[in-house]
Amino acid sequence: MPLVTSQLDPKIAVTDEVCLAGEPWIRTLRRGQIFRILDLEGNQAVDTLFYSATDPAVRYSATDTVVREGQLYLGTGSHLYSNEGHVMLTIVADTCGRHDTLGGACAAESNTVRYAIDKQHMHNCRDNFLQGLAHCDCHDAGAARLGLGKRDLAPNINFFMNVPVTAEGRLTFEDGISAPGKYVELRAEMDVICLISNCPQLNNPCNAYNPTPIRLLVWDPQ
Repeated sequence: MPLVTSQLDPKIAVTDEVCLAGEPWIRTLRRGQIFRILDLEGNQAVDTLFYSATDPAVRYSATDTVVREGQLYLGTGSHLYSNEGHVMLTIVADTCGRHDTLGGACAAESNTVRYAIDKQHMHNCRDNFLQGLAHCDCHDAGAARLGLGKRDLAPNINFFMNVPVTAEGRLTFEDGISAPGKYVELRAEMDVICLISNCPQLNNPCNAYNPTPIRLLVWDPQ
């Protein structure tokens, strides 16, 4: 994927926040707004879900996105599609190079199966998503109004995460290809709710075994 830098000035962003390592984040993005996810320290996976801000049954679909884009990894120019085939967001700038569509979100169950039974109680992205939805009324009245919950969790996109597919069709979780200051920017093509888990995974190298903060910025249409 081509690397494309952004001309947007952080000084005029309408949102400029830091999401701490291993924490959730939820906000509504309005149509035309530009949303930047910035990897502050490098090699951090950012698990992300998107929902229509008017109909929570319409949400980011990994299947529709992979099929319509014709590739497993996303980058500049890629569209993120909904389960109804509509473009939800477009990647308009990217200094990382590719983003994973297949690795999904870590959970207590997957940590147990992949690593060890004593990993069951470790913090994970699925719990992060649920925590973000449970407390969304503190951060985003639109999300709270829609009543999103466990039933609404779906396969997510993993920004900055490196999940190669082997010749045998297996997935491997490898060291990331991001670095401090790398970012991806998306333009919202409809009003969407963005739900992030700044991945707390400690058992594979997707976060370099050391989860770190990310910076999140939003600009109104120019």
